[in-house]
Amino acid sequence: MNDDALIDALKARLPAEAVRTDDDALTLAMHDVHVTGERPVAVVVPKDAAELASAVAAATALGHAVIPRGGGLSYTGGYAAPGPGAVTIDMQGMNRILDIAQEDMTITVQAGVTWKQINNALKPLGLRMPFIGTFSGAGATVGGGLGHGALFFGSARYGSAADNVLGMEVVLADGTLLRTGQGALAQPSKPILRSFGPDLTGLFTHDGGMFGIKTEATFRLIRTPAEQGYASFAFSDIRQAADALCEMARADLAEEIYILDPSAADAVHADASTMAKTAVSVARGAGGAFKAVKALAALAKGGTDFIPEGHFSLHLTAAGRCAAAVEADLAAAHHIASRRGGSAVTPTIPRVARAEIFANLNGVLGPRGGRWAALNAKVAHSDAHRLIDAFDAMIAPHAEEMAAHGVRYTRLVSALANHCFSFEPVFHWQDRWQPLHRSAPDPVHLAAFEEPVPNPQGRALVDRLRRETVDLFRSLGAASNQIGRTYPFRAALSPAPDHLLSTIKQALDPRGLMNPGVLGFA
Repeated sequence: MNDDALIDALKARLPAEAVRTDDDALTLAMHDVHVTGERPVAVVVPKDAAELASAVAAATALGHAVIPRGGGLSYTGGYAAPGPGAVTIDMQGMNRILDIAQEDMTITVQAGVTWKQINNALKPLGLRMPFIGTFSGAGATVGGGLGHGALFFGSARYGSAADNVLGMEVVLADGTLLRTGQGALAQPSKPILRSFGPDLTGLFTHDGGMFGIKTEATFRLIRTPAEQGYASFAFSDIRQAADALCEMARADLAEEIYILDPSAADAVHADASTMAKTAVSVARGAGGAFKAVKALAALAKGGTDFIPEGHFSLHLTAAGRCAAAVEADLAAAHHIASRRGGSAVTPTIPRVARAEIFANLNGVLGPRGGRWAALNAKVAHSDAHRLIDAFDAMIAPHAEEMAAHGVRYTRLVSALANHCFSFEPVFHWQDRWQPLHRSAPDPVHLAAFEEPVPNPQGRALVDRLRRETVDLFRSLGAASNQIGRTYPFRAALSPAPDHLLSTIKQALDPRGLMNPGVLGFA
């Protein structure tokens, strides 16, 4: 490989501003929220599929790996180059909404579009995607979400982003443009069906970008539900809360259901200024003056100190075509929670979460200005207790060492559709920031914190705990999203699927230059 030849080739094919070799761009591209990789040779910022395909073809022809980067919010090394000489493809320049087909109930967007952009464009039309977006939807992109398994808002009812995509356009390792779904037909066709024959679309979901780089995607739409409602419950035990969540998911009572453990709930207690700003959003989103008054009254009554100390809190958002349907779902949720030892509390958290949806990326920093790194496991509802108990048994012997190095953990539990229990331990500690911690939050929010001093012992402990947690999840046969380079995906496969995926990888990327190392495929 010759770096100078690569830069010359890229500049010959692309506009000058699309090829970045400055220190800021290269430094940002080598770090995600937690993982640090090798420094790339260049960062390419294409504006359309033609520029992207040309850049990929130029780089791979000279033997350089290409690595897609969306919003940069990975914490599993999804775009952290495992070796020198790579080209980072920054997809944030491909950020146009291409078509909103109201008659056909589809939306087509470039892969660098964020979930917030989509939500903002659809809201005035009375439309939305079934899956609305991730916690980080202000910066997280469609391409990254499809490649790594985006989920949260809307996921308890409608699944993940990958469950709602109808078709894609993808650039392969040699620069070939490939379309999936009905887009694969030689005769142009509207992209309303995902599986016209074998599901090529599914091949490029949750692939971490190892098969190709997504350039655009089409999703199905729904009409925005006319009514929304919220509920929150406090439980003294996480297993009781998990039982309630699983039953609510099975009964299809909510669009999202999630559990925060005591310390995580403490972190969302807001000051008066934040609550005042939130009240404006709550009133704006309530739908009518009377509903706005009721919503504000509920928010004021709940305040920010609404969950009993030491309790796990379960939160849900219900939605439907009429108030009676939402009220019936909320009543069923109250009945389920009560039977499992839960007590109703004011639903400030889910109301605020929906009112302030995609407000900012301040959550990249921990609530105390420190760092965090998450992991996740997906199991059947019937395995929820087994997973919780196994994690508790694994982490307990480390309590003294964690306290010594300032490492703590929280847990986020949520429902993915009606059949999947999602468990997410998050490790927190004070440590020197990554570049993304300085660039993503609002400047005013960032100014409230002083960057912590380096804590290499704490960081090493977190990395060791993450490895043990990943090994535990593998031993339980759990699935995960945002696999990146952190989870042993390929090593965990049985022989037949490993052979099939290896064969496909060889056919699409014979030299292994498309995001090498992700999902364990070097």
